[in-house]
Amino acid sequence: MSDAGPDRVTYAYAVLHGGGAAPVEAVPADLAGVAGAPVRLVPGPPGAELAAAVSGVPAADFQEAALRRHLEDLEWLETVARAHHTVIEGLSARATVLPLRLATVYLDDARVGAMLADGREMFTACLARLEGHLEWGVKIYVEDAPDEAPAAPPAEDAADLSPGRAYLRARRVQRHSREDAHHEARRAAESVAAIGRELAVDHARHRVQQGELAGDAGENVVNDAYLVAREHAEAFRVRVQDAAAGLTGVRVEVTGPWAPYSFAAVPEGAPS
Repeated sequence: MSDAGPDRVTYAYAVLHGGGAAPVEAVPADLAGVAGAPVRLVPGPPGAELAAAVSGVPAADFQEAALRRHLEDLEWLETVARAHHTVIEGLSARATVLPLRLATVYLDDARVGAMLADGREMFTACLARLEGHLEWGVKIYVEDAPDEAPAAPPAEDAADLSPGRAYLRARRVQRHSREDAHHEARRAAESVAAIGRELAVDHARHRVQQGELAGDAGENVVNDAYLVAREHAEAFRVRVQDAAAGLTGVRVEVTGPWAPYSFAAVPEGAPS
């Protein structure tokens, strides 16, 4: 039953296989979405085998002007993003899902049904492509040196160098060490790319993380996503994790499996 009304709009999280009788079993009974609202399914047109996971949210928070303000409120945005992600992950544990963009809202369920009808062919093709596949994230880091101070020159050379020349020499050694680590990172990236070509069906490249997003993990030089079939998932994870074995100053981080956010090319919904 719809929980939309004069003061509510319909927030859409994802599209999944459904048909005329939506697969209620795909939605955990205790799954709550944005603003704590229960998640339900809106079926697509007869014979389309599509449904959208939705919940009712306060219209005042998602009208155009209010939404623009909220998107500048990092605390509000984080709360909505967490709820959105929780719903999609809950659904993806039970079904193949096509995640929709954050804050995709419609005036009511009827508009959601129209969206499914309008995008019927595209949604069906995307879901067929994603069936049995999940997303894995791969990040490669050039690790920070334990001590950022320049290394001291060998004791036998130090006596022959002035303090200034000794400092400059140590800086050169440090720079060369960093260049070597970046070279090793390129080797790791080439290995990961080869594994992806063998075991993944698609690859997405994201902007590397910097500043607070990268944290204390070092310099992020690769931030990619791979779409991998379930039967190849473990082999992909193990082989990518080992891509930096024997390389100095390089770390590979594998995350997942996730719902296929990076491979969900769908139109952005908006109130209408």
